[in-house]
Amino acid sequence: MQIVAWNSLNVAQQTQLLERPTMAQSAALQQQVQTIVGAVREQGDAAVLAYTQQFDCPDLQQLRVESSEISARAALLPAKTKAAIDKAYSTIRAFHAAQQPQTVAVETAPGVICSQRFHPLDAVGLYIPGGSAVLPSTALMLGVPAQLANCRRRVLVSPPDKAGQLSPAIMYVAQLCGITEVYRCGGAQAIAALAYGTESLAKVDKIFGPGNSYVTAAKQLVSQDARGAAIDMPAGPSELLIIADDSARAAFVAADLLSQAEHGADSQVILLTPSAQLAAQVVEQVAEQLAQLPRAAIATQALTSSSVIVVENIDQAIAISQQYAPEHLSLQLDGADNLLERLTFAGSIFVGHYTPEAGGDYATGTNHVLPTYGFARNYSSLGLLDFYRRYTVQKASQQGLADLAEAIVELAETEGLAAHARAVTIRLEADA
Repeated sequence: MQIVAWNSLNVAQQTQLLERPTMAQSAALQQQVQTIVGAVREQGDAAVLAYTQQFDCPDLQQLRVESSEISARAALLPAKTKAAIDKAYSTIRAFHAAQQPQTVAVETAPGVICSQRFHPLDAVGLYIPGGSAVLPSTALMLGVPAQLANCRRRVLVSPPDKAGQLSPAIMYVAQLCGITEVYRCGGAQAIAALAYGTESLAKVDKIFGPGNSYVTAAKQLVSQDARGAAIDMPAGPSELLIIADDSARAAFVAADLLSQAEHGADSQVILLTPSAQLAAQVVEQVAEQLAQLPRAAIATQALTSSSVIVVENIDQAIAISQQYAPEHLSLQLDGADNLLERLTFAGSIFVGHYTPEAGGDYATGTNHVLPTYGFARNYSSLGLLDFYRRYTVQKASQQGLADLAEAIVELAETEGLAAHARAVTIRLEADA
């Protein structure tokens, strides 16, 4: 990792330093995704199978995983792994259950009652990334709130391995969360299948889950089509920004940086510190710990677009973090709680020396599906409410309408909408 002094850069160089690594590929990537999505819309299962055979399993013949196969695969999971999943399930469920929405009813004027109500989404698509890592944790993060919301159809898709299988861990989570349908497919083709439907997979209302650049681009593409599906957020390659000072332990900081770098070659990690000494120690620790990682090659590639940035002070670090709007923000300095009011653009924040980002990935209870690419400025971390739609109800008594009539009619006439005004006056005249 390179060490850079922030104040030694001009504005253009500072901006370039904070650019996400995949942005340069956007034009070519968008064209590829459009081609894949278009093929799935036109050819259905045949296209999904063809792309899955090309990218994942050459001999795959069936997309759907039958319930008997789910049970058989889940039964292969070691007891120790089941216990770990059960523990994570309990903390994630506890945190999300506390988010249950409540109907709000207000008498906005005498005789006029307005309420806000919630109803679970009918069909949700849960995208679980595959490829170089199996992610039962993501299945939990999506499956638990879908289960708590009681969505009728909970459709899980994930790329199969070379043998056409999904991992026993993901199958166990599918059972635990009451997933109703499971399909072997990933990438942009899976997103298109969820959004538009195929012969074997009926379309869903909303698509959830993180993925690589292709998945993120496909989600954004289908969400812009009225015939497609809504999405949770743009959630792509993982990223972590750490703010640390001399109170931090270099080994802890390095371990956290590497925990995100190993996610994928297009991940990005950044350290902001006013301490040149800590910066040097962290770079040293990264090299030492990297050599011991099974996924060192992936992490090494991610580190080529990552930086250790020496800032003037913590105030400057906060300003840079707000500019970057990280998916994950780690605060490894004493008194970190005092900074929270000023750090408003982040998907999830990890406070203190003993709160590793990896904890949030698995079992603290918060959701690890978070906005990336700087979308933390205007998107939120995934929560239970994302699996509901909210709507309003209003009821006016005869007198309640009469009391509001003058204001309604005046506003309608001001806007030149005579029929709106007449919808009120005709009722008053009928009762006169």
